[in-house]
Amino acid sequence: MPPRPAAPHVMTAAEWGLLFALAAVWAGSFIFVEVALTELPPMSIVLARVGIAALALTPVILLWPNARNGALPWRDFAIMSVLNNIIPFALIFWGQTQITASLAAILNATTPVFTVLLAHWLTADERLTANRLAGVVIGVGGVAVMIGPAALDGLDVHLAGQVAVLAAAVSYALAGIFGRRLRQVPAMSAAWGQVTMSTLMFLPVVLLVDRPWRLDLPGVETWVALIGLGTVSTALAYGLYFRLLATAGATNLLLVTLLIPPGAVTLGVLVLGEAVAAREVAGMAVIGLSLLVIDGRLLRRLSKHK
Repeated sequence: MPPRPAAPHVMTAAEWGLLFALAAVWAGSFIFVEVALTELPPMSIVLARVGIAALALTPVILLWPNARNGALPWRDFAIMSVLNNIIPFALIFWGQTQITASLAAILNATTPVFTVLLAHWLTADERLTANRLAGVVIGVGGVAVMIGPAALDGLDVHLAGQVAVLAAAVSYALAGIFGRRLRQVPAMSAAWGQVTMSTLMFLPVVLLVDRPWRLDLPGVETWVALIGLGTVSTALAYGLYFRLLATAGATNLLLVTLLIPPGAVTLGVLVLGEAVAAREVAGMAVIGLSLLVIDGRLLRRLSKHK
């Protein structure tokens, strides 16, 4: 008789806290990128993002003994760079030349759906459950509510752009599942290895496409945005990413894509003084409901009291 599959991991309060923290630092990347795009092309921003992150993490790797335990799996880092950075970044950037950023955000929020489905077939311990599937579908609906019906304009056209962003979501899902191989690698080492390989692989692309020596030297605000993007939204973010991946698993980790839109709205209010629309509040409430459904504990408690 085949062994019974392991039960899906139920996240602890600490893991939920790390997930919300990861969503916050990734949500901040939208503000940093918005500033940087005023003076730099997208691919140069990507290279600066991973390059600054690699530089920021290098002292950590050199000074923290636990980060240097054992030989580093550079082949796995290269594969993670392709799945988690190069493919999705390229697809999303190109996709956004065909569709709106809002529609791209909704399509990118399908990442947990693909993760739940792929993890069911590719792993033994992250099996598909009804509450997980229902929760991520509700969450995608919450993102759609937040962004509003105008984001769906053009849904029946520019199919290639929509497929590109969906393919990026699949790539992110595969990265989360493949990254389970790095669970024994210290989180900061895994983050450093991935962004270092991404830098080396992105560099020739940027040299060919953007020819950075022809660009004007960016101003102070752009440099501040790039440093924030590289240190906080990439170096710190991937440290949290690999920490969560090791303990909570891919399907729980990639719920972060549902939390990034609410995080971006919150930062917009706190940092940019933007107003909050009623649909954004409603969408965040739906996303909150989706997380309760995925977690399952509150629903089980309510069912016991019936």
